[in-house]
Amino acid sequence: MKSGKFKRTTRYVKAVDDVSFYVKKGETLGIVGESGCGKSTTGNSIIRLVEPTSGEVFFNGENIASVKPKDFRPHKKNIQMIFQDPFSSLNPRMHVFDIIAEPLVTHKLYKGKELEKRVVELMEIVGLDPELLHRYPHEFSGGQRQRIGIARAIALNPELIICDEPVSALDVSIQAQVLNLLKRLQKELDLTYVFIAHGIPAVKYVSDRIAVMYMGEIVEVTTNEKLFSNTLHPYTKRLISAVPSTDPTKRTIGDSDAVADELNQEETSDQGCKFAARCPFAQDNCLVDRPKLREYAKGHYVKCHYPLKH
Repeated sequence: MKSGKFKRTTRYVKAVDDVSFYVKKGETLGIVGESGCGKSTTGNSIIRLVEPTSGEVFFNGENIASVKPKDFRPHKKNIQMIFQDPFSSLNPRMHVFDIIAEPLVTHKLYKGKELEKRVVELMEIVGLDPELLHRYPHEFSGGQRQRIGIARAIALNPELIICDEPVSALDVSIQAQVLNLLKRLQKELDLTYVFIAHGIPAVKYVSDRIAVMYMGEIVEVTTNEKLFSNTLHPYTKRLISAVPSTDPTKRTIGDSDAVADELNQEETSDQGCKFAARCPFAQDNCLVDRPKLREYAKGHYVKCHYPLKH
């Protein structure tokens, strides 16, 4: 953070701060929070698109965060990513065939007729007509482009896929199709997902467990069912209440549901709870004592001095 007359660096803002979680094989861990909370940075750090400045990332018992960049390539076969923007994530100068075949060629798994057969198979798996293989990305709709990105992600039979807001750029009807596709592929291919999104409905639909992030920290993590039936953190409660309801009697948010305006990170203190300035339940100690992520019920962790009572 730069301040003063000469704009000297006085302190640093951590995009991801003391975040710790685990993902079981075959499950989907949803990560949800408002824009700028560090969701995508967390996902990018796992796959080393953003190099973490500290910390550890264990995959199958190995700390892949300590592996040198040149030695990380073998791990890319087992960890793949589906990006938010299905257009900018695809090379506009390459045919769809070359886009999907690229990881297979890079890792020298297929060539010739076998390569062509595998690409056709991947197109069919994600619901695209193989006759479209020699078209360019701009000739497809947004939903079709995202299916191309999914085909590329599953090409190497990975164990873990980081889904970085894979449906946020799509129309609502197309979102449902892509989410159903991801769930089907997870079952058929025994995939594990880290599903990142700012939309509660999408995360609720696909996730087994959900971690809620706020300003670089995980403030609550538990199973899908417990998060909505027994919400403990005030921020999670406000995040859920902001989802539009189809019931007209529940479309207005009362004073008790309101929070302060969004904070600028430059104005936040290094002490106390980061949500304290916006929390209607904050006490004096919330401003000076940083809470720790604690287990208040079996498998239900929350970072709050005064969890909500039910």
